[in-house]
Amino acid sequence: MRLFRRLAADRAGSTAAEFALVLPVMLAFLFGIIDGGRFLWAYNQAEKATQAGVRMAAVTTPVASGLAAEDYATGYDLNPGDTIPADKLGKVVCTGADECTCEGTCPADLSADNDAFTTIVARMQAIDPSITEDNVQVVYQGSGLGFAGDPGGMDVSPLVTVRLTGMTFKSIATLALISLPMPQFAATLTAEDLAGVNSN
Repeated sequence: MRLFRRLAADRAGSTAAEFALVLPVMLAFLFGIIDGGRFLWAYNQAEKATQAGVRMAAVTTPVASGLAAEDYATGYDLNPGDTIPADKLGKVVCTGADECTCEGTCPADLSADNDAFTTIVARMQAIDPSITEDNVQVVYQGSGLGFAGDPGGMDVSPLVTVRLTGMTFKSIATLALISLPMPQFAATLTAEDLAGVNSN
């Protein structure tokens, strides 16, 4: 009986028991802070990759190859030298599978230049290697810039948007068992020469 009384009064292991109770909460808090920093890093990385992708798309060969060949001085009720109104080019969306679709007024040729698309994706992957072609869309839309019958190159100078979708974040606090969806990223620039091979 004395042995049981002494064990009941003994406080020698109380520190270990309290630590065992606090440890899970402390680890959850610690890994939560680490995951918060990792999420911000991944978010910034995806955002910068999107910005680099749109810069590449604005100065290199267009993915929608029909844009370069479209002659706005014929068939669009415009005279040579007229500014091309924004509504003369609809929304052209290009994805990685040699595919471009269009809503509104569209160029005659909607074929996609897969090499141009791959170049944009490769530039984005240099910043965020987890990006795949399935995550990227390149969109061309009328801007109200460009001149019909421009002898110096492409007639239209569209707005170029690169979208990054379907990206996920794996939390280490859940032992990477849960993938959290990240928001869609998009960046837009006005097209420049659309004839180069590098962006600066």
